[in-house]
Amino acid sequence: MSKSKDVLQQPTLILNRNWQPIHVTTVVRALVMIWNGAARVVQPDEYRLYTWDEWAAFEPAPGAPCIRSATARLMVPEIICLARFDRLPSTAVTFSRRNVAKRDHLTCQYCGAQPGWETITIDHVIPRSRGGASSWTNCVAACVDCNARKADRTPEQAGMKLKHRPVRPDWKPLYAARSAGVASWSKFLEDKPSLALA
Repeated sequence: MSKSKDVLQQPTLILNRNWQPIHVTTVVRALVMIWNGAARVVQPDEYRLYTWDEWAAFEPAPGAPCIRSATARLMVPEIICLARFDRLPSTAVTFSRRNVAKRDHLTCQYCGAQPGWETITIDHVIPRSRGGASSWTNCVAACVDCNARKADRTPEQAGMKLKHRPVRPDWKPLYAARSAGVASWSKFLEDKPSLALA
């Protein structure tokens, strides 16, 4: 992947009209929102808002991430604010294979292996054949070997111990905003839950 594509996929924090953090998106999506007038760039030191034309007029600092074209360089927007009010995001997390894997940090809940997205599986703690539900409290991430070893049995029957009891998360596991490491976000994320990648 080229450097410019890497920059376009970097995270940008989205604030509501009343400056509450509500989402995280990519730089490329943020730029489209700014261009369309749906959002403005936030300058976090001065808490100023900038339109596309105002933002494009700034010269990026030496070494700062920027988007280059044949004729210009554009600073990467780290924070944007919506032009119109948007509802606060729900804290309910949709149950899905991907979200279970995210909740468990792509880690097998039996052996601790981290096989990655391609081979991580979801195991029903109480097998479906025994009435086990596909739910937050009955599903865990598991590597292929542990899932096959446990088979159609409970962990106790298979002689396997769960590392953590499965629970329903009360945060969005799709994107952990605080782990993004963007210093300018700290003024807006104080004790806020993790936010979903929009």
